[in-house]
Amino acid sequence: MGGTGCIRAAGPENPFVPPAPVPRTKRVGRLELIRIIYRNPLELWGEPSYNEPWVEVDWMGMRTIIANDPGLIRHVLVDNAKNYRMAAVRQRILRPILRDGLLTAEGEVWKRSRKAMAPVFTPRHIHGFASAMQERSEAFAGRYQTPGVVSDVARDMTLLTYDILAATLFSGEIAGEPGQFAKEIDNLFETMGRVDPLDLLGAPQWLPRFTQIRGRRSLAFFRKIVADTVAMRKDRMAKGEDVPSDFLTLLLKTEGPDGLSRAEIEDNIITFIGAGHETTARALGWTLYLLAEAPWERDIVEAEIDSFMREGPVPPHQWLDRLPLTRAAFEEAMRLYPPAPSLNREAVEDDRYGDLTIEKGSTVLAMPWTIHRHRLYWENPDAFIPARFHPENRGKIDRFQYLPFGAGPRVCIGATFALQEGVIALAILLSRYRFDTVSQTKPWPVQKLTTQPEGGLPMKVTPRR
Repeated sequence: MGGTGCIRAAGPENPFVPPAPVPRTKRVGRLELIRIIYRNPLELWGEPSYNEPWVEVDWMGMRTIIANDPGLIRHVLVDNAKNYRMAAVRQRILRPILRDGLLTAEGEVWKRSRKAMAPVFTPRHIHGFASAMQERSEAFAGRYQTPGVVSDVARDMTLLTYDILAATLFSGEIAGEPGQFAKEIDNLFETMGRVDPLDLLGAPQWLPRFTQIRGRRSLAFFRKIVADTVAMRKDRMAKGEDVPSDFLTLLLKTEGPDGLSRAEIEDNIITFIGAGHETTARALGWTLYLLAEAPWERDIVEAEIDSFMREGPVPPHQWLDRLPLTRAAFEEAMRLYPPAPSLNREAVEDDRYGDLTIEKGSTVLAMPWTIHRHRLYWENPDAFIPARFHPENRGKIDRFQYLPFGAGPRVCIGATFALQEGVIALAILLSRYRFDTVSQTKPWPVQKLTTQPEGGLPMKVTPRR
């Protein structure tokens, strides 16, 4: 596996450096390359990827550009975005799951979907979900009342974000049994969310992919539950019943000739579950781990939360702005362990950026994993230093060197939702409990659609008051 391991520190003068793969210094053969990408793509990248503005490589006869320079990233994702489509390998992995959801739709389908859903993600609607986020976080926190070692805080955070998603997306009205629903989500992304070796070899699509075969049962189950849930809500709306003003209702109101089809609504619900459940859960788990390994940083966050809680009730939609140091820790965790570690594009026509020629058909990889740890753009890039994101320092960070939610026209539409959810959950959990690592806490970052802690995050949870 190979990596930095955990370099423990004594305090802020010697910040905590969490585990991550050591950049490669030697070339590897094709079969070894495929093995690494299937097992853990984060272990693939070499020294140039962390030191150069861009790196040009040849993969199976196809030119690939690893883009780290913020200006180049802006060029590809914003200034000349019309010349870049989603990379074919990425689409072969995600489209069987998400179909025409926002992450995978292209062209006119994507434009129509984005336009139809933009009103769903207005600040008013996102703020309206804050109370449900607070309520579900408070209810979830009750499971930690008995002190002891929790088997896996990473797993706990997937359960918490699932609870929040169920409350805000469906108001708890899910067809079938919620526990089985959550289990099938996990299995779906563990199987079909991985790179298949045949895709890397450019094998024809008619050849069956082992990873997809393993996930088909979960995908069928998952899609049936979503379809049944949509049908139940649609039936209630047709009867004129009072229905919750949640994401499901808002999405169903976009159905029609100028909006979304029923199939597209279902695709986007599945996309929101994948993007909103899994990614936020990973970010929360990594934040709790990093704060536990850097107790001087945890003291700062706890002090802010304690002072805030003593002020008396504050509407939960204001917490994101009122807890800037808590938000900073969450954002620094997403810098070190970006929930979505790669953004893949393919050039439609020849292009040029400075002295770099980007030929038609070239793949451009803008990878938050390497960009967020790049030595040209960050000081002490491998260390956990939340102060980078404190209000007085935020202006020093280029918009295109920090990409936890992407950028440009395809920036994550739920970014504010995720930030609000993360800060509310952290404020409630850290106001009541202290999370500490134990001898078994030895996570290793692995890319399986998201950046996951292999080995989990077993932690000791102790009431603070």
